[in-house]
Amino acid sequence: MAGQKPAARQGQARAQKQSAATATTKANSTRNGAASSRSRPASAAAPGKPRPASATAAARPDAASRAATPPPSGIFGRLVAPFRTVGALPLATFILSLYALGASAYLTVTHFDPTALICSDNGIVNCGAVTTSPQSMVFGIFPVAILGLAFYVFMAALNSPWVWRFQQTGSAQLASILRYTRLGAAIVGMGFVLYLVFAELIQIKLICLWCTSVHVATFFIFALVVFNTSFPPPSQVRAGRG
Repeated sequence: MAGQKPAARQGQARAQKQSAATATTKANSTRNGAASSRSRPASAAAPGKPRPASATAAARPDAASRAATPPPSGIFGRLVAPFRTVGALPLATFILSLYALGASAYLTVTHFDPTALICSDNGIVNCGAVTTSPQSMVFGIFPVAILGLAFYVFMAALNSPWVWRFQQTGSAQLASILRYTRLGAAIVGMGFVLYLVFAELIQIKLICLWCTSVHVATFFIFALVVFNTSFPPPSQVRAGRG
């Protein structure tokens, strides 16, 4: 019996150690679980609940960039808006029309004041001889320069971004009228340019650089207008069907 008592005491000691170890393990696991719960955000701690709007917006930072751009405000904003929306081709026709308008205005001035003409007067390039030739007058009474000036006042207005914008956003009837008016004007202008080139090269046998620059601008306007009429962009097609 005396030999069994030390063995019993040893068994009790081992049982107490095991109980203490088990209690320590449970306490550690409880502390770790509480720490991990505090480290998780509220949205992750409750997966079944919907995420708040602020968290959704933060997860999608590009949502604001996809929002519609507010319409321009003020008179200046509304005037400038068509320049950003009509596209590259309409802007190109407008810039070319403005150049041709400026050159035509300059040639009109030099028609009445030849001393204002800045151009070569030697060899095949002789602006003065061309602008004072009989071919520079229509039926001998009306200056060609004034006719070109009036034509490009009309073309600059017709090719302005505001008129292009009306064509893109207006009714089908309005879009058709503007489209074919512009095409008809470009064809008339190109036909007159061909006559003037014939007059310079065949009849006068001299070249005016200012006149040639207007001819080149007219050709590019004609090409752009024909291309736009033949292959209208989707925005104009949708507007034309409205």
